[in-house]
Amino acid sequence: MTLEWEQVVVDAADPVALGRWWAEALGWVVVGEESDEFEIRPEPERLPGLLFVPVPEGKTVKNRLHLDFRPDDQEAEVIRLLALGARTADVGQGEESWVVLMDPEGNEFCVLRSRRP
Repeated sequence: MTLEWEQVVVDAADPVALGRWWAEALGWVVVGEESDEFEIRPEPERLPGLLFVPVPEGKTVKNRLHLDFRPDDQEAEVIRLLALGARTADVGQGEESWVVLMDPEGNEFCVLRSRRP
């Protein structure tokens, strides 16, 4: 048996707006654009993708699953994401080497430090 990771599904109040935000943040392409399913991928045929779907309820607690990103320059990337509309988040992380941010709908994600010295 073989499994292929197709996508991560993200619940959203506004799937199109949130999907467009993530496409801009990641530099990914839109591969599906419906009002009830909005999908982005790194490239049209490359997996995995992110699929944004509508839900009636808003986010109320910390995510059970979140994404981590490792940029070349953590400080520059955090500044860029904040300029796009991300917000800083305090999930009790304390003093760590990563920065916790939230997307426009409050989903947490981490920006790790660069692997370069």
